[in-house]
Amino acid sequence: MRKLNLQFFLKGAMMLSAASMIFLSGCAKDGSDGANGTNGTNGVDAVATCKLCHNPSVVDSMAVQFQLSKHEFGIAAEEEAGSTTCGPCHLHKSFIYVCKNNTPATFAKLGTDTTFTNLYYVANDAAYGKITCFTCHSSLHTTYGYSDMSSLTTTAAVPMTMWAGTQTINLTQDGGKSNLCVKCHQPRPFTKSNTGQDKNIIDYASLKNNPTDTFYSPYRANSLNVLRPSYRTHTHYGTVGAAFAGKGGIEFAGTLTYTSSKHTTDVSCQDCHMAPMTGKAGGHSFVAKGNFKSCTPCHPSVTSTSQDAAYWATPRAEIKTLLNALAAKLKVNGVEIMNRNGNTNEAVGGVNLWAGLTTNNYDGYLNIYDPVTNPLMDTYNTTSFQFIGTPSATTWTAAQIAKNATLPKLALTNAQMGAIINFQICLREYSLGIHNYKYVKALLTNSIAILP
Repeated sequence: MRKLNLQFFLKGAMMLSAASMIFLSGCAKDGSDGANGTNGTNGVDAVATCKLCHNPSVVDSMAVQFQLSKHEFGIAAEEEAGSTTCGPCHLHKSFIYVCKNNTPATFAKLGTDTTFTNLYYVANDAAYGKITCFTCHSSLHTTYGYSDMSSLTTTAAVPMTMWAGTQTINLTQDGGKSNLCVKCHQPRPFTKSNTGQDKNIIDYASLKNNPTDTFYSPYRANSLNVLRPSYRTHTHYGTVGAAFAGKGGIEFAGTLTYTSSKHTTDVSCQDCHMAPMTGKAGGHSFVAKGNFKSCTPCHPSVTSTSQDAAYWATPRAEIKTLLNALAAKLKVNGVEIMNRNGNTNEAVGGVNLWAGLTTNNYDGYLNIYDPVTNPLMDTYNTTSFQFIGTPSATTWTAAQIAKNATLPKLALTNAQMGAIINFQICLREYSLGIHNYKYVKALLTNSIAILP
């Protein structure tokens, strides 16, 4: 014990001696004050810097608004985790990946492949992540100043995946901020997916230029059908970017020319979808419905919560009438081609975004029976279609196969296929033409006219 205590004593004495030397080095030998040392560099007040953004009126407010956004809910991020093809729009890491790598929207044959592959996909290790602030804001916590918030992940022109990059959307107003939104909110490709086809995108120009040609028939060889329609043959859901930009539709010749409203060049997505909050709309909720604060600079008759009929109710009613008229003409032997909401399993446990946009609540899917992917069609089988040959799903029962054999058969012309695409674009842009009234009206009007 004595030896241990002595060791501690000696160590303590050495520390005190060193401290004394340090202390005395600032004093003269006679005990008076020595010369002043060099001033050190002032540090950054981290707390004050953080408060530039992290305060009730900035980030804290945005975070609360973001709770109302469908981007924040994270359901799609959980469902699509691991998907290298759906990830670019549904997953945080995937979106960052395609922006950083400038991933092309083209189709190509890889290696020794004899068919095409859509190159718009991500690596396996980037196929995850819920959308967060860092998804759209690329420089957060870089300089820790307010300028970090203004740097967006992308404002570059957007090659359209539906068109394999042959058409590009570039909304330059407001610094190109709308391009950030359009990067995801755009329609998806229709591919030559039938047996023996090359898996490239279909020939959209042929739909327009040869409207009376047969696109699909159950009575001819499979090799002549570029794809086999199913109830999920569709543009996917984010068609608003194409409609807003006035691009991507099958532009049949007709009485109306394909021009765009002033919205396409004079306002950005953010102007309307991030207007000052009104109730649960605006800001980082990205909800525009019911919030008209951004309209008043151009439309003085509009208030913050109600729109002038001439700019809202009247054009929306006209587009709704055109959607109903097109759906009514999309028939084969008197049977509807477009599916009504409630017929499909997509409605189970979910909400039909397009309810009320058409009289019969069409959802953009096709009215095709399939007990696996479209089981709720059982109650509507008299207005369903069948395919020639053995059903693709091996889980079908004998009874289901027998039922399918009794249903009307689906055949499509190029005009009908093009009109289906236009119907889906114009229905699923969601605003009944407000995003781009002139372009939507032209697509619907000329599609109606081209059909017999």
